[in-house]
Amino acid sequence: MSWERGGERTTKKGREEQASACCAHASASERRGAGKKEGVVMRKRVMVVIDRTARAKHAMVWALTHVANKGDVMTLLHVLPPHCSTSAHREEETCHLLNSLGSMCKAMRPQVRVEALVIQGPKLATVLGQVKKLDASVLVLKQSKPSSLCCLFQSSHDDFVEQCISRAECLTMAVRKQSSGVGGYLVSTRWQKNFWLLA
Repeated sequence: MSWERGGERTTKKGREEQASACCAHASASERRGAGKKEGVVMRKRVMVVIDRTARAKHAMVWALTHVANKGDVMTLLHVLPPHCSTSAHREEETCHLLNSLGSMCKAMRPQVRVEALVIQGPKLATVLGQVKKLDASVLVLKQSKPSSLCCLFQSSHDDFVEQCISRAECLTMAVRKQSSGVGGYLVSTRWQKNFWLLA
């Protein structure tokens, strides 16, 4: 598993071995070639910002089933706060999260390559920087359920989503799964808010 702190990347061999069963890392050539023409096949990189919430998992599943195609690379990006302690317990929790989500991706769409990236830093700057660095074609984010006070107050997550949608150098979509009684997903982009998809 790759960890990046303060602009420097170090490899934790033990964690890499633990996560390798479910998170297949794209090779350097695959990363350079993501979204570029290889013969007659076009591949893209789909980046999903993940955390421990159910809404993040729903966004990942939606990206896996509605955006990623055979041969594409899906990057699961987990951003740690810049000043959080990186204790052994926290790192174990993070590895468990990535193992769980990676296994789910592999079971659902084995033809999609999955890689996991954990970076510590400011969330917005980190996500925008990785979109540019990895030349992502699509960025998928979780979308919070609007509150009754949404007209008066905007949560920090809502602001983060809006900033990503307006500033990311790729197609960016915020996704929220509807309640079981309604079904489908609400998808927001730069051009459309809460577009309802039944599928």
